[in-house]
Amino acid sequence: MPTLTLPRLLVLSVVLRLGLFFHGLHQDATSTLKYTDIDYYVFTDAARSLSQGDSPYARETYRYTPLLAYMLLPSTWEGCFSFGKLLFAVSDIIAGWGIYRILLQTRGVTERQALLYSATCWLLNPMVATISTRGSSEGLLGVMVICMLWAAVSQKTILTGVLLGLATHFKIYPVIYAPAILLSMGGPLTLSSLLSGEFITLKRVMFGVSALGTFVALNLAMYNVYGHEFLHHTYLYHFIRSDHRHNFSPYNMLLYLVSSPSGYSEMPFTKWAFLPQMLLSAVIIPLVGARKDLAGTMFAQTFAFVAFNKVCTSQYFMWYIVLLPFLLPYSSLLRDWKKGLLALGLWIVGQAAWLQQGYELEFLGNSTFFPGLWMASLGFFMVNCWLLGIFVDDVAQSSR
Repeated sequence: MPTLTLPRLLVLSVVLRLGLFFHGLHQDATSTLKYTDIDYYVFTDAARSLSQGDSPYARETYRYTPLLAYMLLPSTWEGCFSFGKLLFAVSDIIAGWGIYRILLQTRGVTERQALLYSATCWLLNPMVATISTRGSSEGLLGVMVICMLWAAVSQKTILTGVLLGLATHFKIYPVIYAPAILLSMGGPLTLSSLLSGEFITLKRVMFGVSALGTFVALNLAMYNVYGHEFLHHTYLYHFIRSDHRHNFSPYNMLLYLVSSPSGYSEMPFTKWAFLPQMLLSAVIIPLVGARKDLAGTMFAQTFAFVAFNKVCTSQYFMWYIVLLPFLLPYSSLLRDWKKGLLALGLWIVGQAAWLQQGYELEFLGNSTFFPGLWMASLGFFMVNCWLLGIFVDDVAQSSR
């Protein structure tokens, strides 16, 4: 059997994505069940609006920065509809290469381990390849986060800030990494250091100014062109959204009630559900682990953010899967293989139980919201909470 090398791994990752890409073209042309994700039609419709001199927000349900629509303008050219899928797939591969480089340079692993972790978690992960080739843009954000992490561990302070500002402009959730990065920059972390200002260093100021400056500059540029609709659709909407379809979150049942005309629309949790999520992912976990291991902490932060988000779809799993390889070198789930298999099995079974109930609801028309879908959501949430405890403990015990 040929030895796995980086070039072979990259070739295999390209072959996997091309195979899925062409399979998707065939399925879209011959089957009523389309391979292409509905979000991709939203992206390309927004790009088409731009090409016609209109706003990307003329396309209903476009909730993203106009930069994404600009990037997909080639998809409006004749014969180039699938340009965005290829762009996302290439982004996936670049992110995978970045994972390998960070593992090899900073995690104290052998080349074989770096190849294995980057292959199994990302480059040869069929879930990752499928999501990108269906037209989800998560691969773009993945490569931004990996580049930002590389800059942070390489102590390229200004570049780290610029990449964080760019990633946060694309999707707001990377803002949770700012406290972890600041804490990872060393120096004293005591009440007296905070009160005396010792915590404020030149490096932290440079990072903060570059991150905030990039974020503000991009937003001002977009606001100058698209006004309030840019702010509403790209940011504000996500605080009040009440999506209940394809949603693994335990909030799923409540969101369904909010979306109904039955008098539940005033339930205030839709505006404040982010508070416990942000407290855990942006405050508690960084304080526990950022000064020990930035990469592992970022994984735990993202896992917590997704698990506690009021809207949670399988695409969001990509946000933390891209960071999973950095926890594996010291993961207790690998040291204790029985515990690891149990964790993986419960995570898969939790999703399968929800998907079975979702299939009953959305394809067979059976009302499974309660108790089936709700109980499945709670079960999956409890599995994620158990896993999160393991991940945070692993980071806290690390000496990286």
